[in-house]
Parts: sequence; structure tokens; C-alpha cells
Amino acid sequence: MLPIIVSIILGYLIGSVPFGLVLTRLAGLGDIRKIGSGNIGTTNVLRTGHKGLALMTLLLDAFKAAVIALICAYCFGRELGFLAGFMAVIGHNYPIWLKFKGGKGVASTLGLMLIMTPLVGIVTCLTWLVVALIWHYSSLSALVALVVAPIIAGIRGDHAAAITYILLALLSYYRHHANISRLIHGTESKISFHKKVS
Repeated sequence: MLPIIVSIILGYLIGSVPFGLVLTRLAGLGDIRKIGSGNIGTTNVLRTGHKGLALMTLLLDAFKAAVIALICAYCFGRELGFLAGFMAVIGHNYPIWLKFKGGKGVASTLGLMLIMTPLVGIVTCLTWLVVALIWHYSSLSALVALVVAPIIAGIRGDHAAAITYILLALLSYYRHHANISRLIHGTESKISFHKKVS
């Protein structure tokens, strides 16, 4: 029972670190929650025009879920690695430090996938990238990519991964409910890969 509790607590606390908010404040950009979508994740940091900060946010948000999943998998077993990674995504979405108002967990989810199931993670990332390059909607890219992940894991017979990724996909769809509404009505904001750094 203790390993389960440790995995849950450590996963949540590590996931709660709001790197997007920390990095933008250190860069003198103020509170990222007051611009764009108000989100603390990569897409909203990208809207500041600072691609370097957006990339750092992406990597750190992915890293926090990956590293705690890897540590717990090594110490307690693969299933608890998935549990810790799942809780890191929960922490990112509902961080205790920000009154439980966080991001949408896509980068952290991808980090978990890449460290625990590299092939699934790579295919999921490529799916995100292809959809983003074609339609320029970060939300749509995430929604499509996160459906692909559990399908691939299931085909490979990795039940622990498939169950985890189904739960994360459902969580992501819930977190993206406003984006889904905007996509349906054609009012969702697009992302640009060519925006100049201000």
C-alpha cells in the first residue's frame, strides 16, 4: 500500500509545478494566465511570441511526468510508474499551488507516453504534429493524437498502457470541452509556427 500512496503523492506534487507560469514570470512577461486562453501550458506560452520559452515549457511539462513515472516504475514496478505519471497529469491540470487551476496536461501526457511506451509516444507526437501542421489547431491536434495512443497500446497488447491512456484521453477531452465547442463553431484560435519573437 505504501508504494501506491508514494506514487500518488509524488506524482501529483511533481505534476503541480507550473513551469509555464514560472518561466514567463522569470522572462518578465508577467502572469501567463492573464493573456490568451489563460492557460499555463505550452500553447499559451507560444502566444507570447517567445518560441524558446514555449519549447522549454513543453519539455519541462513533459519531463516532470516522465521522470516521476520512470522513478516509480524503477522502484515499485511498471504499473505504479503509470499511476505516478497519471497523477502528474492530474497535478498539472489541478495544481495545488494555483488553487487547482492549471493546464490541460497534453505535454505531460506525451512525456509519460514517451518514457513508458516510446513507440506509442513517438506515433502520438507525430500525429499531433501532422494535424497541427495541416489545420493549425493545437486543441484538435491533441484530441486526435490522444485517441490514437490507447488504440496503438491496445493493439500491442499493453493493457496497463491502454487503460492509462484511455483515462488520460477522457480527461483531456473534458479539459478541452470549451475548445471543442469553439472548434464546432469555427471560433477556435489557431497556432502559428512562423510567429516572430517579440
